[in-house]
Amino acid sequence: MSDISDSETTTKNRGNSVAKAGGIMMASLFLSRVLGLLRDTVLASRFGLQIDADSFKLASTIPDMIFMLIAGGGLSSAFIPVFSEFIYTDREKDAWKVFSVVVTLCSIVAAALIAFAWIFAPQIAAFMSAGHQKYMPDGSLFVDHVAYLGRIMLPAQFAFLVGSILLGTLYARKQFAAPGLAPNVYNVGIIVGALVGSGISIGIAGMAWGALIGACVGNILLPTIFMIGKGGWFRPSLDFRAPGVKKFFLLLLPVILGFSLPSVCQLITQKFGSHYSTGINTVLNSGNNLMMAPLGIFGHSLALAAFPALAQFYANKRMDLYRAEVSKTLRTTIYLSVPASAIMLALAPQIVNLIYGYGKAAHEMQLGDLTLCLQVYSLGIWAWCMQPVLMRGFFSIHQTARPVIIGTVMTALFIGLCFGVEQSSIGFLGLPAVTNLAAIALVISLFIALEKQVGTLDKAGIISTLIKSALGSAVMAGTGYGIFHFVPQHISKIGLFFTFGFVFCVIGWIYFFVTRALKMPETDYLDRAFKRMGSRFKR
Repeated sequence: MSDISDSETTTKNRGNSVAKAGGIMMASLFLSRVLGLLRDTVLASRFGLQIDADSFKLASTIPDMIFMLIAGGGLSSAFIPVFSEFIYTDREKDAWKVFSVVVTLCSIVAAALIAFAWIFAPQIAAFMSAGHQKYMPDGSLFVDHVAYLGRIMLPAQFAFLVGSILLGTLYARKQFAAPGLAPNVYNVGIIVGALVGSGISIGIAGMAWGALIGACVGNILLPTIFMIGKGGWFRPSLDFRAPGVKKFFLLLLPVILGFSLPSVCQLITQKFGSHYSTGINTVLNSGNNLMMAPLGIFGHSLALAAFPALAQFYANKRMDLYRAEVSKTLRTTIYLSVPASAIMLALAPQIVNLIYGYGKAAHEMQLGDLTLCLQVYSLGIWAWCMQPVLMRGFFSIHQTARPVIIGTVMTALFIGLCFGVEQSSIGFLGLPAVTNLAAIALVISLFIALEKQVGTLDKAGIISTLIKSALGSAVMAGTGYGIFHFVPQHISKIGLFFTFGFVFCVIGWIYFFVTRALKMPETDYLDRAFKRMGSRFKR
């Protein structure tokens, strides 16, 4: 009996630890998404949603290609399980040795790729903006301006790539507060750059300079300070025989050779979007950013919070706890993401008006296109939010080949669908539509593949959560739509902001009570939180 009690206590403590980490990551990523939307608001108000904004969006794809080629998104995912294994088996010296080798090699490769992209920036810009044979307001060629902005932002990729390893050491040690600052500092840099640039002669280039400075401070300077404070150290090394180095590259190799859908989806969409009229690149990017808000707040935060625990369960050979944690995290992700999808579908016009309806963009026709784009994107939010949880499930058991192969197949499918949209008369809205199809296919494939590796997950509970969340979301979104039906169309932005606050409070409670009436276990945590808050007020 004692052993069972100890096991239950350990499981509960670990669950509480994941919940706490999830709360920290959700708060930091929520702030990051808010700042990201504020960044887009500043861009729209200062430069509009037309050719200036298009040049910045397409210029961002030049450094993004570096991130993709060096598998930037997979660096930390391949590094954390190896680093965690050493940390949690009392081999800290080996952990910092493998860290030193990985950082040294990544620095060399990143510098070489950045130099290559700098030289060929005009050619890359021409490929990405093939549909834009136009001129900027100052008379310069659009493609030349894209290359110029891309070159400014290229060195930021060094900060992102090396920084992902620095942040990985903190994630592995379950230090979540410090990594939460990185994306926020980056977004603040872009916002300040936009405000300064629009007031002086450099114009939208200010956003590029802000991105560079924000990336260096947020992803290199701050993580280094926190890492050293936790006892970390670095010695330049290319000792590939150091323990763990071979395992890291075996985990990373499939990511480098593959082109997983989540990492290249936006880049591919921008490429095909350039064949449509001026402003469509910005519309697609802005719609995607709105869709990404719940993905970052719910999907990535919960996946990152669960990742160290999953890696630890695997290292300790507790696959029962592993399966329970994956299933619980997926159910929680669905419970939070489905209502977000419903809100964006029902209230897209009001959301777009509140975030983008300022300054130069206030009366542009692109706002109507953006509303439609957001409504299409919203249909796939729940699938995008599940994807990072499933990917971390594979990475935590030291498997990267399988999910990347699946992701690469889905990427090929997505590209084929994009070509089909381009050749049809569907228009640019076909691009977010096929993005949703590819995301849903990816999640189903990942789930089936993960079950084959770790055993049966709670399919019944996950499907039940999806159905009941959809029912609760329909009631919630319908109520929100009905309330806004009585709100004047020409209400001020301040009035619209406070109306949103009121509506979100009302429909949030509606969703909670409906899902609790449906006996969803995900409401238990909120029940306990409300009871704790009530007991404190009584005191």
